[in-house]
Amino acid sequence: MKKCFSLFLSAVLIFQFIISASAKNVTKENEELSSVFNSVAVSQNKTNIENSPVEINAKSAILMDITTGKVLLEYNADEKLFPASVTKIMTMLLVMEAIKAGKITLTDIVVCSENAAKNGGSQIWLEPNEEMTVNDLLKATAIGSANDAATLLGEYISGSEEAFVALMNERAKELGMKNTHFENATGLDDTTDTHLSTARDIAIMSVELMKYELIRDYTTVWMDSLRNGETELVNTNKLVRFYNGTTGIKTGTTDKAGCCISASAKRDNLHLVAVVLGSENSTDRFETAKALLNYGFANFSLVELEIDSSAFNQVKVIGGESSFITPFIEGEPLVLLKKGEEGKLEQIVALTEKVDAPVSKNQKLGSVKFTLSGETVAEYPLLASEEIEKLTFYASFKRIIHFLASGEKIK
Repeated sequence: MKKCFSLFLSAVLIFQFIISASAKNVTKENEELSSVFNSVAVSQNKTNIENSPVEINAKSAILMDITTGKVLLEYNADEKLFPASVTKIMTMLLVMEAIKAGKITLTDIVVCSENAAKNGGSQIWLEPNEEMTVNDLLKATAIGSANDAATLLGEYISGSEEAFVALMNERAKELGMKNTHFENATGLDDTTDTHLSTARDIAIMSVELMKYELIRDYTTVWMDSLRNGETELVNTNKLVRFYNGTTGIKTGTTDKAGCCISASAKRDNLHLVAVVLGSENSTDRFETAKALLNYGFANFSLVELEIDSSAFNQVKVIGGESSFITPFIEGEPLVLLKKGEEGKLEQIVALTEKVDAPVSKNQKLGSVKFTLSGETVAEYPLLASEEIEKLTFYASFKRIIHFLASGEKIK
């Protein structure tokens, strides 16, 4: 019996040794495999960051010039992500457009609905049937990121939140926001997996919003109040207080989205927007946005082109009351260049020699290109400076009499 027991005990000990050794090997293999995967992930992340002139601590980012819409830097800019309250840029854009169209005014008084009052997250605690002006609701949306105020503004413009969301998606499509779908006016995403956008799309709607100087009366305010001082508002965008030239625009944070921001700033005539999505914390969000904006201001300039109008020949008008017309460029031609490239531009004019009457004012007669190292960086139409009617029989007769009387040669 003792012999059998000893044999049994030895077998058990050997078996435990084998199991323990196997487990250690498996654990070691798993640790090594995990280490390999982590190493690859870190390597890939470092590669992405090394390819960028600035440190980007986010899932996605883009830097865009607001005046020209030119992209200066991008990182995973077309990845669909949750935008959180950055969504409210579209809400504010539609408010601006409704004001411009005369559909609503800042002094309009809006009555709060049950639906708007039940919003969670950031809010100003609107009560059902409470009255507030469009101006104050816009303050609450832009400065305090109030979900109840944003929802109420949408309802006021379109009649219901559902109708307003449909308008948001329609406007996004018109602007060319190809990878965006909105489910609400606020960016709350706790009950949806399809409220998504991209850094590029958010930059596009940010550029559109910044066309309205009125919005900067709200997006650049650090602190304000509502209800005769009873409700304090502090801007969720810290750059408003700490970054030189800030013009806005909007932050956003949820568990799904992480920390996000669309940050705009203007120095001299250069106006930029940096969109950052999916940062792990608020500090990374703001630091990445600042780094992008700093890169833009340090390396680019918006140049007003010096037009050599002596290269614009007069265009002959065939059969018109006037024989010639002078072409011109409308507005102030601007081009975004890397600093130091300003003196390297070449002007190329393409202009028609003659045109048949009648000629309408601003009719295109040609174009002027500006190239840099053979690449076109800007092109502007050359337009007719005046309207020229077709020459009638009576006008022709008067012209002949005039020339005969003056002794001039008829052209």
